[in-house]
Parts: sequence; structure tokens; C-alpha cells
Amino acid sequence: MPPLTRPLRFAVDLGGTALYSAATFVDRARLAERGAFDFVTLDDSLGQPAPGVGRLDALAVLARVAPATDRIGLLPTVTTTHTEPFHLSAAVATLDWVSRGRAGWIADVSTTEADARLIGRRPAAPLAEVWREAGEVVDVVTRLFDSWEDDAEIRDVATGRFIDRDKLHYVDFEGATFSVRGPSIVPRPPQGHPVTAVDATAPAARETAARSADVALVRTDDPDTARTVRAELRERARGHGREPDRLIVLASLTVDLDASADAVALAELAAGWHTDGAADGFHFRLTDPDRDLRLLVDGTVPVLQHRGLVRHFYPGATLREHLGLPRPANRYALAREATAR
Repeated sequence: MPPLTRPLRFAVDLGGTALYSAATFVDRARLAERGAFDFVTLDDSLGQPAPGVGRLDALAVLARVAPATDRIGLLPTVTTTHTEPFHLSAAVATLDWVSRGRAGWIADVSTTEADARLIGRRPAAPLAEVWREAGEVVDVVTRLFDSWEDDAEIRDVATGRFIDRDKLHYVDFEGATFSVRGPSIVPRPPQGHPVTAVDATAPAARETAARSADVALVRTDDPDTARTVRAELRERARGHGREPDRLIVLASLTVDLDASADAVALAELAAGWHTDGAADGFHFRLTDPDRDLRLLVDGTVPVLQHRGLVRHFYPGATLREHLGLPRPANRYALAREATAR
């Protein structure tokens, strides 16, 4: 078997149409975990669903899935528009604690008047404006993750001290549409920063993805488009002083399989795109989640494992370890230590 030098990343959306059974999501996540997928996603939005179609809160659903799984990463979509960054940060940090370091989130935006009316706080804004705000939200959320140093909790019963106040920090963030003082109400997550993903299909989203995301998704079935967007994102990331290899770009594909489908053809496609530098891996959006996911896990994945492109097991316990991403240092701890020298 050839050496696994640059593994092909796999993720899958669990699908959420008209489902109210936690067991369904758990079963799908466990199946993806059996296939050693890096993470699962669950889509969400602020808007009202179509008549007759229900939708559950993605973050809450994956918090239920977390204790029923062991290794697979969990990324709900979270809309940054109209949402308080402080509460968003606390919710994602809580998911990381509940999952023991396997959480992430997909930052999304809303531009519709219908969503704005539902919240009732401000009118809708243009796409470029809400993505600029989303970039600020991602920034302040990571600052809130860092507002507790890793060893801020003392839990000294004898003295009655629970926290070392010198290791809690105000973020004092002033954005264009919000301000956050902090610190967070949730201790620093196990991963330091849960993994941040951005759907970078729209050009307006790419600056936020290049500056702040760990994972970028690109919805396309054309390898040339995927390759062009990946190169653009990596170049923009370099311009922000980032190592381009630290930004993982996944092609997000719609998959429609059936019992007669050639699982080998999909494996050939995935291997070809990966070899040609069109994508670091794939995020699958399944037409029939229960049918298609089983065919992926039992058909496509073994072919790619045999070729040495997909791993057989998880390399660590956290999502960052699965993705080969380092645990970020705490910016406030570094600043405090520098001042003390």
C-alpha cells in the first residue's frame, strides 16, 4: 500500500429535511465515523422553512450527537447575521466541551428581509456588508475563546478560589455593528479554537475564509473552478501572513447514488481532483443521506483506502488532530507573558 503522505479529506452533510428524531442524526454520524470521515456538517439558517418542512437547530442537534460518537468532528452552520457573537462563542465552545474537542462551526450570513423581520433588530444588508461583519464575528469569537487561559480554573476548595482572575481577559472588541467586552462565560475550549469553516463559493465570502477559516468549502462540480478558487484562497491567505497549507479547501459536491452506481467512478473522480490540486478533499451533500452515505462508506472509501489516499483510522482525539491543524496559542497568555519578562 502506498504511504499516506497527504490524506484526502472527507466530510459529509447529515441532511436535515423534516427530521425530528435524534436517533436518525446519531445513526448517520456513526456511519460516517465508521468510514473515518473527518467531520459531519448540519446545515441551518435563520429563515422560516417551507410549509410542511420542519428544521431543528443544527448546533443543538450536534450537541445531542456528540456523546453518541467518539472521533468524528461536528460542524453546525451558524448564522452570524443578527446573532450575538458573545452567545455564539459560548454555544460553540460548549459543543467543543461536550464533544471532547471535536467541534467546529460553519460561519454563514443572511441578506433577506424575511430573516431580518423574524429577528426584528435591523433591516437586511448587502452581501458584501454582512460578510465583512461575519469576518469581525469570527475574530471576536476566537478572542472570546482565548479570554480564559487554559489554566485559569483553580478550584481551590480550601481558599474558596475558583478562578485566577489574572488569567481572565477582557476582549474589548469594537466592530462596525456590535461591541463585546468579555470575558466569555465558558472556559477555553479543549481545542483552544474549535475549527472554523466558511462556504467560500461566493466571492464576497472569500476574504473572510482566507483571513480566518481553517476550512473553506467550494460548491462546484467543475475541477477547473475548484482549482482556481483554491489557488485564490491560498494566495489570499498568504497575503494575511498565513501558511497556505493551513487552509484546507474542500470541494462541496452534490452526490446522488443508487445500488447500481459505480462507487469506483466516484473514487476515481476524488483521486483525480486531489492529485491535480483541485481540492484537498470533498464535502458531500447527499440526495438520499441514508442510502448514499452507506454506499460511500462501504464502496468509495474502501477503494480510496486501498490506494493509500484515505486513512483507515483517526490519528488523534480532536478534530484539529484529524485535520493536521495545530492547537492555537492563547493570544492573551502570550501578551501577559511578554509583559512579565
